[in-house]
Amino acid sequence: MRTVAGQACGTWHPMAVPARGSAAVPDAPGAVRGSSDPKRAGERIAVELRELASPLRFLEATLSSIPDFVYAFDRQKRFVYANEAMLALFGHPAGGLLGRNFAELGYPGELTDRLNAHIDRVFKDGVTIEDEVFYRSPTGYAAYFAFLWGPVRADDGSIPLVVGVSRNTTKKRAFVEALKQSEARLRAATELVGLGVYSWDPVTGALDWDERVRAMWGLAPDAPVDMEVYRAGIHPDDWNRVRDAIAACADPAGDGRYKIEYRVLGRDGVMRHIATAGRTTFEDDRAVNFIGAAIDVTAQRRSEAAIRASEAQFRSFAQHSSNLIWIGDSAGRSITYRSAAFERIWGSSFKSAPTTFAGWLQVVHPDDRKQVERALAAVQAGEVAQYNYRIVRPADGTIRWLRDTSFPIFDDAGEVSRIGGIAEDLTPEDPRQVYVVSTRATEARRLMTLVRASGYRAQVFESASAFLDVAAVLSPGCVLVDLRGSRLQGLAVPRELRARSIALPTIVLDGAAADVPSAVAAMKAGATDYLHVTDEESLRTMLANAMSECVGTTRPTTSDETAAARLARLTPRERQVLRHLVSGETNKMMGQQLGISPRTVELHRAQVMSRLNANNLADLLQIALGAGIAPLTKSSPRDGRPA
Repeated sequence: MRTVAGQACGTWHPMAVPARGSAAVPDAPGAVRGSSDPKRAGERIAVELRELASPLRFLEATLSSIPDFVYAFDRQKRFVYANEAMLALFGHPAGGLLGRNFAELGYPGELTDRLNAHIDRVFKDGVTIEDEVFYRSPTGYAAYFAFLWGPVRADDGSIPLVVGVSRNTTKKRAFVEALKQSEARLRAATELVGLGVYSWDPVTGALDWDERVRAMWGLAPDAPVDMEVYRAGIHPDDWNRVRDAIAACADPAGDGRYKIEYRVLGRDGVMRHIATAGRTTFEDDRAVNFIGAAIDVTAQRRSEAAIRASEAQFRSFAQHSSNLIWIGDSAGRSITYRSAAFERIWGSSFKSAPTTFAGWLQVVHPDDRKQVERALAAVQAGEVAQYNYRIVRPADGTIRWLRDTSFPIFDDAGEVSRIGGIAEDLTPEDPRQVYVVSTRATEARRLMTLVRASGYRAQVFESASAFLDVAAVLSPGCVLVDLRGSRLQGLAVPRELRARSIALPTIVLDGAAADVPSAVAAMKAGATDYLHVTDEESLRTMLANAMSECVGTTRPTTSDETAAARLARLTPRERQVLRHLVSGETNKMMGQQLGISPRTVELHRAQVMSRLNANNLADLLQIALGAGIAPLTKSSPRDGRPA
């Protein structure tokens, strides 16, 4: 309820008007003082009454034509006037409403007391009162009514009447409530997904940002914003794109849509990736308003970058691996990915490769197909399977032996959606393979040409780290390391190959300025041969002789070397579990010794079996003993410290 003290709604002027044909009343308007002619006096009064009746009829017609409810009360709180809309609300003629108060009209007691209190206050204080109530009329009309009541003052300042006007506000209340709910839903949605809402006035350039958009610019919630603040936050490399997008959305020739992603350098020093979209409103071919929403997608972009890096690492590994890595769709029974080793092992191009499991099985030796089918069925059921089989190469009919480790790939629901496998070619290889490691692209290409001219296969690596990442899975061959680009990187290759027990002999190529200590350092690092290049003419002959000797030393990896290489893949915890397994301890005993649960021991044990390619415990013991892992003794550490 709102009151305005002393504000008058209008002024009421009481007047006494004689009935038609009656004698003039001395104090009445229109009385003809000093006239002794009754006839003339009566005519004059009739004229004045007609003049007075015209505005009254106009007022009555006006009040009867408006949809609002107009009425008046006397000091007994009785209705003394009601327009047509008010009478229709109650379903009464004037006689049924006028002269009656709220209680007599059947108003609820609480509502009657509330309204009577308003009337008393207007009569007492002469104030104007505003309020809103819910009311159901005798005709069944139910609605919210907002009303304004005020005093009608006489010439002497007294208040004989209270006049009021009411209006049905049900639709307005419903609209306001719907707007509140809509705003609440919008607020909940923006909070749920982290949306920031903003607007821009294309005419004045004024900006209105919520707290989230300010936070994207590294600003305080109440910090002022303008186009300069906005422009200062956009990454310089992205500003031209943003500027063009703004110009396009403000162009009446377009559809007004705005959608872009850019980087923001916040005042807090944080760089964020912001995705935003909005639309411009046009009037008379002029941009007059723009509303948009923005979201911080920094975490998403970082995750995508990490996934891309992981995929690139996987592709690099798969590209250089001598083993075939494949992925298949479990439901469609189709092959969706093969690594580069497929062409070498199968002797066919990717274009002619079978795309279904059934087509793959046609290449498998007939005597091995049942075994492969059973293994694939087990993998589709969620198990890991390792199996050996032969393939008959379609191109030349030769037979190759493969060992495949296949495994299930689960989706978010825990179902097997895809299956993968790593196929190792067990067929003896021709060792005429040379891996060129050079940080200088021009020299790498020249060395590759010389290697191929000598009848060898060549594969180039641009850095020592790129080579060492995949060295463990490369086919037998020799490594040619060029120290002329980076000595530190180059010497890391033979040193790491020896440390990892990878049987790839290494030829080190050094420049003319190299000295004896350089050669000694290379040999100590593990190089098989050291070439001191003094002139380019002799390089071809020296390189051919060195590669011939290097290939001559190439031999199949012994079982002990293989075991040691596999063992190098284990984590410190997995090595501990392996030592306890060799000692014949159960999962429970190992858990007590290592301070972990039996379930965790079981997981480590499965990982050890997988990393060492062991089919059973007997295979595992053979690999471990071949690598020099001895059973624990009483003096061996058993408290979880690395052995």
